[in-house]
Amino acid sequence: MKRTFTLLIFMCIILIAMLFSTGRYDKMNTVLTSNVIRNGDIESNKIAFACNVDWGSEVLPDMFEIFNKNNIKITFFVTGNWAEKNPQLLREMYIRGHEIGNHGYAHKLCSKIETDIIREEIIKTENVVKDLTGIKTSLFAPPSGDYDNRTVTVCEELGYKLILWSTDTIDWKPDSTSDKIIKRVIEKPLSGTIVLMHPKEETVKALPNIIQFIQKQGVEIVPVGKLIE
Repeated sequence: MKRTFTLLIFMCIILIAMLFSTGRYDKMNTVLTSNVIRNGDIESNKIAFACNVDWGSEVLPDMFEIFNKNNIKITFFVTGNWAEKNPQLLREMYIRGHEIGNHGYAHKLCSKIETDIIREEIIKTENVVKDLTGIKTSLFAPPSGDYDNRTVTVCEELGYKLILWSTDTIDWKPDSTSDKIIKRVIEKPLSGTIVLMHPKEETVKALPNIIQFIQKQGVEIVPVGKLIE
């Protein structure tokens, strides 16, 4: 009986060691991963559009008009560098009632830079947006969706939610036509989804059909902040 009990304890120790070595029971990772938001409540009957802006200024006015025509507010995640160069467009986003999120200052990949630089990228953009619009950003979309545990920790320290996506239009690819972009959205679940897009000509062409399809399903298009509140 004693040998059996000893063997059982030994096997438990081996199992725990294996879990830690493979990262399946990494307490730090478990805590941090729970703070990364990829979607909202799938029962919400709401969907959010997240548009990352580091370029594409020439088509933003067309996007504004489409959203205005359909009485839609979305979230624009802007880089500080872009905002400094395009203050009027940033202010127009704000005046039109869209949510403005933080996309870092110079579109640097968070996992490839020092922790202090991650913090600096967020704070610099926060300051630019605040200076130009008077609002403080609170949602951070890491460039290219690249992040690590340090990124999540910095976001928590600064009071940010780290936002990713659950549907990707992949509209930045040269071969992404409006038809392909439409399919990538409407063939995925809608409720609770965060749809990632960029200010691209083909995206502008696709938006009216995407919006019409979503609204016909009775799903409301909202900013990211409203989806996850």
